[in-house]
Amino acid sequence: MKGRGRVRLNVGGRVFETTAATLASAGRDTMLGAMLDASWNHGGDGDGEGGVDEYFIDRDPECFAVLLDLLRTGGLHVPPHVADGVLCREALYYGLLDRVRAARWGEFDGDRLRLAASVAGSAAGDGTAVRAAPDGGCCVAHGGAVRLYNWMLEERRPVYLDHAPVNDAAYLDEATLLVAARERPGRRDGGVAAFSALTGDLRHRFRVAHDRQARSFTPGALVFDHRCKVFASCKGRFNEYGIGVWDCTTGEQADFFYEPPGCALGDADKLQWLDATNALMVATLFPKTDNCFIGLLDFRDKNVVWSWSDAGMAASLDDKRVLHAIAMEDERSVCVINQYDDLGFLDIRSNAGGVRWRSRSKLTTRKKKAPHGEETCYPKLAAHGGQLFASTNDTISVFSGPDHVLTSTLRGSDAGAICDFSIGGDRLFALHNEENVVDVWETSPPPVI
Repeated sequence: MKGRGRVRLNVGGRVFETTAATLASAGRDTMLGAMLDASWNHGGDGDGEGGVDEYFIDRDPECFAVLLDLLRTGGLHVPPHVADGVLCREALYYGLLDRVRAARWGEFDGDRLRLAASVAGSAAGDGTAVRAAPDGGCCVAHGGAVRLYNWMLEERRPVYLDHAPVNDAAYLDEATLLVAARERPGRRDGGVAAFSALTGDLRHRFRVAHDRQARSFTPGALVFDHRCKVFASCKGRFNEYGIGVWDCTTGEQADFFYEPPGCALGDADKLQWLDATNALMVATLFPKTDNCFIGLLDFRDKNVVWSWSDAGMAASLDDKRVLHAIAMEDERSVCVINQYDDLGFLDIRSNAGGVRWRSRSKLTTRKKKAPHGEETCYPKLAAHGGQLFASTNDTISVFSGPDHVLTSTLRGSDAGAICDFSIGGDRLFALHNEENVVDVWETSPPPVI
């Protein structure tokens, strides 16, 4: 190719001149990188001034200027007159959408989060759950519908379940959403299904069979492991309580862990797969049940290898009820939170001992009471990147280090208490119940030097 050091691009009538190295930095799998690949392209017009290869691209020159600067400097600087949607459309054409997305926000750090956006829900009624997508988008469950948003926070076509209430949702990948829906009285419309996260279309229904007979069921919590096995807590009509397992590749039921005596599995609020332990954490929590149960299930020999319950403990006025639980990333302990916003820890390496409660943490300074008759938002927990996150009222507290020291407090829009939050795609999404608003928190990208 002539003039391989310099390349001239005529984009929509505006001429840009850059180097082949700058275009090659986009990657061979992009349109700009492929232009320099001799095996793909026979070259541009070599009759340009000074023998420099020249290409004509019939696209928006304003957006191209932003994208070329991104390749040159690594920073994204968007003029006020360039709309985000137009820029992303052009970035998709050039194969640079992932590069633009990466430049928008930095690697997730709970101590450096900033409120980037607040998205008002368009569905009637309060949202019940929010889930982060791997690509930085999210979904919000509202009754019998799941609202889908791409990473630009533009609403996609929703998932409708014909009024069957949604209990949980999980992104299998950025294009596939798993939904668990409650069975309605007299209707066999509950179960687990996979939907396209791009179009909202149904892809597959996961069936449950007992004694080779298909059964209707109501799933609760959802999770999947690194081998693409899907797990769901299940309640059948004929006391078939336990954990259902499906193979995502075939879509067929792979297993069912029936609920043993004293282990509340079918009503589980929280499921979490532990990769290193090769076990499933199951947590059934107050107020769904009077007694809390947390256990680790080994599916290889159908055994409960560790468990804790507050059943049989003496009740008192100061009785601490576990409202949420999360296995820590080192898989040595489970963190729990009670109605007083205290954090506690259970050692899962031993069946002896109870919860090690910390002193009253007082995670928030503004304790808001729910109006009479309004449903309370219970605290939630998450662990990510070595940090622990806890939502209480309208605030999310961030704890860091081996001693879980409070290092940051996130308080966003004044839209009521946080009923759920989720971390993924280097973003944190917090769902407020009163105004049906999702706050989006991001880490600012590092400065370009």
